[in-house]
Amino acid sequence: MKSFVFVTAVLAIVAGMLALPGHLSTSPAKPTAETLRQLEAEFMKAAADKGSQGYLSYYADDSVEVPNGGPLLLGKANIAPGMSFLDDKNNRLLWTPVGADISSSGDLGYTYGTFEFHSKNKEGKPTVDYGKYTSIWKLQKDGNWKVVLDMGNASPQPK
Repeated sequence: MKSFVFVTAVLAIVAGMLALPGHLSTSPAKPTAETLRQLEAEFMKAAADKGSQGYLSYYADDSVEVPNGGPLLLGKANIAPGMSFLDDKNNRLLWTPVGADISSSGDLGYTYGTFEFHSKNKEGKPTVDYGKYTSIWKLQKDGNWKVVLDMGNASPQPK
C-alpha cells in the first residue's frame, strides 16, 4: 500500500510539472495572430529571394487561388504557372498584413491586407499596381502553417 501511495504521489508531481508552462512540457505555444503576421513576412521574403518557388513553398498542395477576374485555380500544381512572373527580377510583389486572427482551436487562421506589384511596362518604365488580399492559413499535420486559400483584387492607388 505504501508503494502505491508513493507511486501515486510521484505521478501527481510529474503531471503537475508537465502542466506548468516552460517546465518539461513539449507542447508548442498556442499560435496567435502574431504567428501569422510573422509567417507573412517570411512568405514575402521567400518570394523576393526565390521567386515563384519561394512563394509557392508557403502554399498547401491542395490550396485554392481566387484570382482577380479569373477562374478558380485548384491545387498548387495549377497555381504554379501563374506565379512565374515572380521569377523576373524586374517584378516585385510586396504586401502588408493589416489584420490577422486564428481560430480558438488554433489550427486555422486568416490574414488580410494590401499589396503592391512593382514591374516595368512595355517601354521599360516602372509601374505599380495596387490591391488588397485575403489569405486563409491552415496548420498542417507536419506542424507547418500553409496558405490553403488566397485571393486578391485590384485597388486604386492609395492616397
